Amino acid sequence: MALPMRNNMKHFPRFIQKLNSPVRLLCAGLRPENKEAPRSGRVFSGIQPTGVPHLGNYLGALENWVSLQDQYPSVLYSIVDLHSITQPQDPTQLKSNILDMAASLLACGINPEKAILFQQSQVSEHAELSWILGCLTSMPRLRHLPQWKMKSKVKNEGSVGLYTYPVLQAADILLYKSTHVPVGEDQVQHLELAQDLARIFNNRYGELFPEPCALLSSTRKVKSLRDASAKMSKSDPQTMATISVTDTPDDIALKIRRAVTDFTSEVTFDPETRPGVSNLVNIHAAVSMISVQEAVSQARGLDTGAYKKLVSEAVIQRLTPIREEIERLVSDRAYVERVLAQGTCRARELAAPVLAEVRQRVGFC
Repeated sequence: MALPMRNNMKHFPRFIQKLNSPVRLLCAGLRPENKEAPRSGRVFSGIQPTGVPHLGNYLGALENWVSLQDQYPSVLYSIVDLHSITQPQDPTQLKSNILDMAASLLACGINPEKAILFQQSQVSEHAELSWILGCLTSMPRLRHLPQWKMKSKVKNEGSVGLYTYPVLQAADILLYKSTHVPVGEDQVQHLELAQDLARIFNNRYGELFPEPCALLSSTRKVKSLRDASAKMSKSDPQTMATISVTDTPDDIALKIRRAVTDFTSEVTFDPETRPGVSNLVNIHAAVSMISVQEAVSQARGLDTGAYKKLVSEAVIQRLTPIREEIERLVSDRAYVERVLAQGTCRARELAAPVLAEVRQRVGFC
């Protein structure tokens, strides 16, 4: 969830693919410029409070979130601070990061009149449903999920919270009877767990939860500017590798100018043999809302040095209004806190009756 949209897929309204038995539900997401009549269902997604998003977050997920507000009648976006403490957090910094992320989401175009924006930890039903679903989940099922395998491998250990992280993700989704979840391809296995748990709960206690469908966007993954084999990340130790949505025009121009490319001057799109240049083409196409082919066409006659200037100008034009709005919102913390508080109330109104029904079915009351 909170995570980047990946890979080109044909724009079918609903895409169902058999991965294994039972059937897994996947839906192709829509590019932001596509306008369709609102659909039925409820969208849920979450993002960790890492402070201000970077360009990859914006193009890979948040831009799609904004589009989904106009495509579905019910949309919830959560700042998932419970997930964030699976890694050590400084309490003061975490609180600041939550507000910074909320301000960033609003600046990127999340409209609290169209979508419910709230802080996960303030809706206690998430944690209680996670416990109940955890009691329906086997340890081997969790052991093979990517979140645990990737992060526990780094330190050769991991917390219980990290291990059960996907169960909390499932609870986040099912608590609102969500039907659609925008995810990146690396999160599809976690969504499959939510589908499985919906099925297991329904089989044991009676039909209650819909099986959520994955919304996969056509936006390609944005790579590091210093290593195009890795995705753009805020945790990258190389400061030149990542563009923040609050970077100044000078910072953006410097980072793109120093982006790793190759010794061929012509601009072409070939991710396998020219990953650095292809990453710039992807970025150019995404921020300009044009196709990769059109981006390459605009680069005709330019060497990579001149093309970097063109890409810089496109990125600056796209991010400057967002940066200015974030600066305005960060200076008005009371407003941001009020938006989150109102979102929490609306989220709880949806969550409370669902958890009450779960408690009754399980036998707690």
